[in-house]
Amino acid sequence: MKERILSYLEQNARMSHGDIATMLGITEAEVSAIVKECEADGTIMNYKTIIDWEKAGKSCVTALIELKTIPQRDKGFDSVAERVCNFPEVKSVCLMSGGFDLAITVECNTMREVAFFVAEKLATIEGVTATATHFELQKYKENGVSFPTHRSVL
Repeated sequence: MKERILSYLEQNARMSHGDIATMLGITEAEVSAIVKECEADGTIMNYKTIIDWEKAGKSCVTALIELKTIPQRDKGFDSVAERVCNFPEVKSVCLMSGGFDLAITVECNTMREVAFFVAEKLATIEGVTATATHFELQKYKENGVSFPTHRSVL
C-alpha cells in the first residue's frame, strides 16, 4: 500500500490524500498517516514543481559535467561529492560507472559562468583529475514530464 501511495505522489505531489484513498479503497486518515510517516523517516524527501523556465521567460544554461577524481581513503568519492553538493549552482550529483566518477548537473546564467564554475571551483578541488562539460541544448523530458517539442535549437 505504501509503495502505491508513494507512486501516486511521485507522479503528482498535489494529489489529495482523499483522492489517493478513494483510488486505493482505504481511508484518507490511513493515507495521511503513511505520508506523515514517510516524511518523518526521510522516504519522502521533498515536493518539487517542474517548471518550463523558457516559457516563463527566464533563460539559463544547464550543463552536465563529468568529473574524474581520486577516491580518498576511508571516504571513497563521498568527500568530493559532498564538497560539490555545497555549490548553489549544482542541481544534482551522482556517482557513475564508466570513464568518469561523478556526473554533476549545474545551472548558471551564461556559458561563461559554467566555464568559470568548472575552472575555478571544480578543477581546484583536491583529488579532481579531469572534467568534461556538456551543454544542454534542448530539454525534452524531466522527471517523467515531457516538454513541448515545437521549439527549435537553432
